[in-house]
Amino acid sequence: MVSHLTDDDLRLLPRGGHDYRKLYAAYRAAIENTGSGRPTVILCKTVKGWTLGDEIEGRNATHQIKKMTDAQLKTLRDRLHLNEEISDAALEADEPPYYRPSEDSVEYQYMIERRRALGGSMPRRSTVARKILTLPSDDAFKEFENGSSTQSVSTTMGFTRLLRNLARDKDFGERVVPIIPDEARTFGMDSMFGELKIYASQGQKYEPVDHDMLLNYAEAVDGQILEEGITEAGSLASFIAAGTSYATRGVPMVPFYTFYSMFGFQRVGDLIWQAADARTRGFLLGATAGRTTLHGEGLQHQDGHSLLLASTVPACRAYDPAFAYEVATIVREGIKEMYGDKPSDVFFYLTLYNENYQMPAISKSATITSEIMQGLYLWKPAPNTKHKATILFSGSAHAAASAAAAELFERYEVGCELWSATSYKTLREEALEIERWNRLHPAQTARESVVAKLLNNGDGPIVAVSDFMRMVPEQVARFITKRSFTPLGTDGMGRSDTRAALRRHFEIDAPHIVVTVLHQLSQSGVIKPELVAEAIQRHGLDPEIAFSLHQ
Repeated sequence: MVSHLTDDDLRLLPRGGHDYRKLYAAYRAAIENTGSGRPTVILCKTVKGWTLGDEIEGRNATHQIKKMTDAQLKTLRDRLHLNEEISDAALEADEPPYYRPSEDSVEYQYMIERRRALGGSMPRRSTVARKILTLPSDDAFKEFENGSSTQSVSTTMGFTRLLRNLARDKDFGERVVPIIPDEARTFGMDSMFGELKIYASQGQKYEPVDHDMLLNYAEAVDGQILEEGITEAGSLASFIAAGTSYATRGVPMVPFYTFYSMFGFQRVGDLIWQAADARTRGFLLGATAGRTTLHGEGLQHQDGHSLLLASTVPACRAYDPAFAYEVATIVREGIKEMYGDKPSDVFFYLTLYNENYQMPAISKSATITSEIMQGLYLWKPAPNTKHKATILFSGSAHAAASAAAAELFERYEVGCELWSATSYKTLREEALEIERWNRLHPAQTARESVVAKLLNNGDGPIVAVSDFMRMVPEQVARFITKRSFTPLGTDGMGRSDTRAALRRHFEIDAPHIVVTVLHQLSQSGVIKPELVAEAIQRHGLDPEIAFSLHQ
């Protein structure tokens, strides 16, 4: 093969990964390999720092080398065959010259030609829709406004019903892309198998073990559900593909990727960041959320920090809804934001819980939608009493917050406002923007953030409770300047136990909320410390037990 080459020819042969002709030939052979039905892998051997000379090429320190000597620059010039274009004198000057090929050169003409073929010198994304997306009708969301009456359901169950409604919408339904790793039955989504079918490129090739059951595992070539198996990375890839289809295909799709919340941002955070970078649109649903709500599964599964990880992604709208109507409102408004008249390149993250309780009806207030989306709204006003306090709740913590408020009123004559905090991330980002505006406009009247406007002028202490780490509500703490603010949360590792035991362990149950409110009132001199001590003793709380963070 090389018998005709001289020793000098052999010495000058480049490695395969640096030989353009070999690369082209290998790529052509790969794309022409269509008959075998097998993929082709091209293995290319390359050297780190290629063309930079013997003192830099293939060395461990290559990434640390920031400057080149005159001699190294001359070696690079010679390797690139630019001797005639760049003189020794030019390289020995204070700054190496900027080399631009002449306009009549082959290189220049090639680059210009490729730029024109690719649509110009500035990368631009074309988002012209070949198939317009019709937004879903309000019928898909209506039922959640009325609550669940006497029936106890979880927000996961509510979302699953909403997803079915959206998939059934005659104009919108075919654009819905349900994506599930492997927990469809855990989330109660097996009810969709028979109706929507699970996508399989060759159809169902086997008889599933549940074939004689009503909710059996049904695959089809035209299936709509992407049931990926235990691969969060593969599921995120599908989410990105569907969520960028509006740009790559001109066909807007709406992916709903539902997963164990612990196995989302923590496990595939890099891919979620890539989704933001690619301007993906869609919904991430962190089901079985909460460090105490998912009981009995220990530290591997119990999520108390995905909302913190979500807060680091600029394009992510993160929400922690407590009620089915909040879930429906966020999904409806999210679809409008991402696919409406002025679409935004964002995606939404919603936590979903598996705890069943009666879902209340939505408020009749004309502004309830904007209040839910802004991240905080008054869910229940305080009764008229001498002493006041405010309790903020998120997600499944609403039950403990309500029970604490009832005890504080009945036993201690403390009237508590109850506020639903649907998104601390949204509140924080709006407050940061207001803070920045005020800093850059010192001569103008200062603006006030939503969280400051809603909470600063109230009476009494504020206690914020959720099934997540204290750092989640702490995102807004410094913007509340006129009242004390105490977060309660699930700092520490998860444990395998009942919900009641876990909430006592993490100190987010009703007794701990009561004690926290009373303690803050005593700190301001409103009540005596003895009342706090009495509440601690009556509820059987151990003041000397180790902090959950250290257990």
